[in-house]
Amino acid sequence: MEFKNKQDDYQDFVNKIKDCKLCRLCEKRTQVVPGYGNLDADLMFVGEGPGEQEDELGIPFVGRAGQLLDKIFKAADLSREKDMYITNIVKCRPPENRDPEKDEIEECKSYLYYQIELIKPKVIVPLGNYSMRFFLDTTLGITKTRGTINDWNGIKIIPMYHPSYVLRNQSKKVKGETWQDILIVKKMIMNK
Repeated sequence: MEFKNKQDDYQDFVNKIKDCKLCRLCEKRTQVVPGYGNLDADLMFVGEGPGEQEDELGIPFVGRAGQLLDKIFKAADLSREKDMYITNIVKCRPPENRDPEKDEIEECKSYLYYQIELIKPKVIVPLGNYSMRFFLDTTLGITKTRGTINDWNGIKIIPMYHPSYVLRNQSKKVKGETWQDILIVKKMIMNK
């Protein structure tokens, strides 16, 4: 796909999906949450779906999980605005913050593919099981795949724990693994 003006093409994309009715998630959403960040970034983080605060504000990862992610980014000297683009597999909030269902992911996946094609990241970091399994054909869980470097259509995939998991599991092990993973990610984008 050829893009003439990335910013204009992205705005057209946002305008197109804001009235999406492809699946039942549209019924209870406040708004579509397309993504946020640098459209020229080498790094893309992909979560599972917007939460309540994300649905209200229209920006991914602004709730407690996002605040933790921002602390991790800051500690690793990464900037949301400059170094990355952040989105989710599904662009509308699943009710009660449940996991996105297969048919919802299926209906929304063309949007994520478009974002990947537009941004052209060198590294994608899936956050959590659902996002990881979107990119990797595996039955393994995130505890087995986190921190591994994989290839998907010429893009490096480095799964990490979802920050909400880190908030629920405050063990030194999980925190340490999360820190190891962000350092792997940073090294990958610095050595592009």
